[in-house]
Amino acid sequence: MNFSSNNSNVNSHSSHIAPHRKNAARRTRSESPYQQRTSQKDNPTQQLIKQAVDYLIQQLEAGKSETLTAYLGAMARFHSYSFGNILAIARQRPTATRVAGIRAWNELGRFVRKGEKGIQILAPIIGHRRNRDTAEQEQEAKPASVLIGFRAVYVFDLSQTEGAELPEFEHSITGEVGEHRDRMIAFLAQQNITLEFNEKIAPALGVSYGGKIVLLPGQSKAEEFTTLVHETAHELLHKTERRTMTTATVRETEAEAVAFIVGQSVGLDMGTASSDYIQMYAGDAALLAESLEVIQRTSAVILAAIQSEEPAQENESVAQLAQAS
Repeated sequence: MNFSSNNSNVNSHSSHIAPHRKNAARRTRSESPYQQRTSQKDNPTQQLIKQAVDYLIQQLEAGKSETLTAYLGAMARFHSYSFGNILAIARQRPTATRVAGIRAWNELGRFVRKGEKGIQILAPIIGHRRNRDTAEQEQEAKPASVLIGFRAVYVFDLSQTEGAELPEFEHSITGEVGEHRDRMIAFLAQQNITLEFNEKIAPALGVSYGGKIVLLPGQSKAEEFTTLVHETAHELLHKTERRTMTTATVRETEAEAVAFIVGQSVGLDMGTASSDYIQMYAGDAALLAESLEVIQRTSAVILAAIQSEEPAQENESVAQLAQAS
């Protein structure tokens, strides 16, 4: 339920199929699937995520809540990148707006300034595998691509380069929802989620009922859009048991974070205070990391559905770096 687009500390929406009892949440960290995954020391992507989350927790415990908002902002700007690489970029250069490798920048007529430090991310190493059991003629066909591993590569932010001017993105910041509202409604239809308007839900701006979203009529276009995204996040995130520990506050903050990322990505002025998002962290690193991951994935799904394809501005090799996971 969304009472305000700028207020994430509200009661849980009424549609959670199996409501959590706050005091019944299991707190054994070893029971968390995320904690088990991150314990794999030979997995470089999980190491990357752990380093970024550890740094974030250090900043939060030092009272620097803006670091968490910077992470969410990076999810808005780099939503096509993998979760691990998004966190790596946000940790190393929180103000980054657009990144690419040296070769890609050169092809765009820009050059990295001398002395600039690169941002390290992971790029996939792709190999090919042939099936020994297939017929000889089938073996002559192009073998299947397989992920062999990852390697460290360096990218640079636009602010670290100089040269030719770049074309503007289609969704330059205007504060207008534009066609994104219609695309959002079409996305809900594809998910078999009904959208209705009813003034009886006041003072709530929106409510998620599980397969149905109800919005309060009369909101501004921007507020209605972010409310719709907030409730859609509840529909996608909170209708099944996902993990061993969660609370109503965490669920509301996750939904608000998704709305923040999507709204910022399409150019809306999202005024939520950075301190609001600390509610996702209550001393449990595994829970915070899991929340960030599901927030990133959910916002990426929504953005992929509502944003038209942007002009290709980097070559395919750079695009592949973004997909390292």
